[in-house]
Amino acid sequence: MTGINPSWANRSPEKQILREETWARLEGDHLAVGPARGNIPNFVGADLAADALIRTPAWARAGTVKCNPDPPQYQLRLRALYAGKTLYCPVPALVRDYPYLRIDPKRIEAQGVSFELAATAEGYMLHGERIGFEDVPSLDFFIVGSVAVTRSGGRTGKGAGFADLETGVFQMLGRIPPETPVVTTVHSTQVVEDGRVVMQPHDCPLDMIGTERGLIETRRSLARPAGVDWSTVRPDQFADIPFLTELRDRLR
Repeated sequence: MTGINPSWANRSPEKQILREETWARLEGDHLAVGPARGNIPNFVGADLAADALIRTPAWARAGTVKCNPDPPQYQLRLRALYAGKTLYCPVPALVRDYPYLRIDPKRIEAQGVSFELAATAEGYMLHGERIGFEDVPSLDFFIVGSVAVTRSGGRTGKGAGFADLETGVFQMLGRIPPETPVVTTVHSTQVVEDGRVVMQPHDCPLDMIGTERGLIETRRSLARPAGVDWSTVRPDQFADIPFLTELRDRLR
């Protein structure tokens, strides 16, 4: 889905300026694969960025992997399935009355579905098992999509706030242990100066960043949020995400 929701852009004008610059640079330098603007942008070298993360000890140890549904992280979803890891992926934009799907490689194989199909957002929506947040187990590797990042662990997505929201929920449920890395993949041109991404208390910092040039282990100083700060959740998020009000009332 392309296009920018005005309510997203208005949440943080400074971050929106950075997003616009990043999208324009990727497209202007012919580094974007498909349209960048309004998206978690796919990029030239996304497979190499994935390689940087899967060479880490944390990936080797992981049995459960959470990953966003966007195209630049496709290789990570695919490689998780080929490595026998159970994949947990959100409904794109969280627009259904259930938030998550479990993609078990053994179950996928038994169904005769290819991993290449199951790793796509369309494929896992068809063939994954529908589950709730509480059904997701402790996660060993936590992948988010990004528009721009910093070497100190700062991150901004496309402005919807879905990644920080789901991270907060999983923190509240105890599903992200301290040793579980929060990671992303981006093109190296999406890595910006530290001061360009101002992190709020409810934002979750990154531990590792995979790029086509290699791995960046961040120098993050911010702690992860303990949970969801419901006061920061906007009315449009409650309106756009069908189960969010019920989830808030259940977790409070």
